Amino acid sequence: MSKKVLIKNAQIVNEGQTATSDVLIINGRIERVDASISSNGTEEVIDASGLHLLPGMIDDQVHFREPGLTHKGNIASESRAAVAGGITSFMEMPNVNPSTTTIEALEKKFDIARESSAANYSFYLGATEENVEEIKRLDPTRHCGVKVFMGASTGNLLVEDEKALEEIFAGAPTLIVTHCEKGPIIAQNQERLTANGRELVIQDHPVLRDAAACYASSSYAVSLAEKYASNLHVLHITTKKELDLFQPGPVLGKAITAEACVHHLWFCDEDYTEKGNLIKCNPAVKSPEDRAGLIAALSDGRIDIIATDHAPHTWEEKQTAYPNAPAGLPLVQHALPTLFDQVKNNNMTLEQVVEKTAHNPAIRYGVVDRGYIREGYFADLVLVDLNATYKVSAENILYHCGWSPFDGHTFSSKIMGVWVNGQLAFDGKQVVGTAESAKRLEFTGKR
Repeated sequence: MSKKVLIKNAQIVNEGQTATSDVLIINGRIERVDASISSNGTEEVIDASGLHLLPGMIDDQVHFREPGLTHKGNIASESRAAVAGGITSFMEMPNVNPSTTTIEALEKKFDIARESSAANYSFYLGATEENVEEIKRLDPTRHCGVKVFMGASTGNLLVEDEKALEEIFAGAPTLIVTHCEKGPIIAQNQERLTANGRELVIQDHPVLRDAAACYASSSYAVSLAEKYASNLHVLHITTKKELDLFQPGPVLGKAITAEACVHHLWFCDEDYTEKGNLIKCNPAVKSPEDRAGLIAALSDGRIDIIATDHAPHTWEEKQTAYPNAPAGLPLVQHALPTLFDQVKNNNMTLEQVVEKTAHNPAIRYGVVDRGYIREGYFADLVLVDLNATYKVSAENILYHCGWSPFDGHTFSSKIMGVWVNGQLAFDGKQVVGTAESAKRLEFTGKR
């Protein structure tokens, strides 16, 4: 393990600015950031001339499928794909098998990650209608939050009972993150769409799970957070209508925040004809107008964070008829490249990408010493060539499921190197990092 690394002549993108500088890493942390750092011969020196250096992405929403669903993916495989995509830290969801609804089950996932994760890690406790006492036991310095499925889940993870929701919003000691779709509205839409015996097809997905279903649930979550002064983060907003629920401006100091995911910024309902079930996800990919609204909200701060909602399924599972096909798509390896393409298309700036994927997740979750290129912080870094192309193919897809909705697409940039806690984890060609270099995320406890 190299104890000292000196990255020279990089275009550092950090805290709203881009400037040429050097970065010295010692024992996993950033020792110095300066325009001219001389080598004393003891460091590994990397010439980053013409390349951009970013803080690693902190992805606050992934499904890595372990335990119990490892035919789709596991913490080892999906964290390796994440690292290759510039994601140096992740927070993983509780809808595995068995569901993560107790502190004991939660800590078992940390044990798995300690032995297998290539990226820094944390895990959510899943809310049920009966486990509010477990939720109250969460440690806000060691646990990232509690996930509340207010729609679009199965079994005991679906929380729709009003009394249970009020207890969760009143008692959670951590950030509450929500999936917001209202089940009864979805059921009404399905009854209407199938009234004449017509079978549902993939083009029905954004009609079935429409803006009304999303807004009814997300507005309810916001009202609960306001009533109980809760800290609420609404995941994967998909509609222009929902954006009215959130305040513009910097994330710091907000009690209620919102997020968009990379696939909702990229795809729209016009893509169902070509992609079919491969882009079936909940909430659904919706209209071009909704997509444009999300992109606009990134600029004014109504959308605070960009994440992935990485959710792999096997190719065979996705080939079934629409009603039976599972929702979700693999994204972590290609999330940042999609955003670099957005920059090329003038939909956002590189500084905004860093703000929404690194700075703001660190602020919102109170992540200790990560999310910035600052002296004293952990060296979670991504080196990018914005002028080198990268074509997605079966040969370079690292997901356990072996497919990507971007298969065949040529991205306008290429990730050349990724460091996790100062250790090289991806060399531009292959993942070389191990679980020894990854760490459990720590939090300030102040959300």
